[in-house]
Amino acid sequence: MKTTLTVLGSGTSTGVPVITCRCAVCTSKHPKNKRLRASAWLQTEGKSILIDTSTDLRQQALKHRIDRIDAVLITHPHADHISGLDELRAWNFSQRSRIPIFGNEWSDRELRQKFEYIFNPKAVEGGGIPLLDLHRFKAEDERLEVCGLPFIPIPLWHGSQECVAFRLGRLAYVTDCNIIPETSLQRLEGLDALVLDCLRLKPHGTHFHLEKALETIDRLKPRRAWLTHLGHELDYLEWKKKLPKGVAFAYDGLKITVN
Repeated sequence: MKTTLTVLGSGTSTGVPVITCRCAVCTSKHPKNKRLRASAWLQTEGKSILIDTSTDLRQQALKHRIDRIDAVLITHPHADHISGLDELRAWNFSQRSRIPIFGNEWSDRELRQKFEYIFNPKAVEGGGIPLLDLHRFKAEDERLEVCGLPFIPIPLWHGSQECVAFRLGRLAYVTDCNIIPETSLQRLEGLDALVLDCLRLKPHGTHFHLEKALETIDRLKPRRAWLTHLGHELDYLEWKKKLPKGVAFAYDGLKITVN
């Protein structure tokens, strides 16, 4: 099964450059230092699946010509990962079908509250609302079938809340975490490609920092690894020379293919 993951956004919640910031990374002209909010696009077996609907989804979709969405996987309900949810209307229009969305208990609860007009609609006026079917799953489950594809959900700690990573075959997308439980680490063994959270250089209360991310990669030993959800402390060109072999910073537009 050939799977391609496109990193639509490799940046943290502010994006990079950060509004009003004049640091070296924010003023860099290098395109790989320009980071939209974190999200990804999976293509496999003729299916097109989004991981998160970032604040920048419209821009990302136009740039990468995402013409179809068969399903959406939600890692967690923070604004930078779900604020683009309303953009899914465009695919409703073109596909003339509803779109299934999958989230854990936290995501299910927060999406229903924050987007009540979608999931508990009243009388609709004007342009209408996205037509979405929200499905709750338990991240502890061994399998999550989405469009006939056998995903493995992987529970993570993002501060005090449970975020979810997703594995398909030998590819895993792991963002927004400060702790990966031992049982979850076991679900991440034997990978060809790992995309992993890495916010900054110093420790953080809800995200991996660089040292912790590299320790995790050393433990899991994937064949290839990319760090994502990057803040403006992390310069692509500087760290390209310093990271261990087989590890790199993700960047917007990065395509990862796993057979």
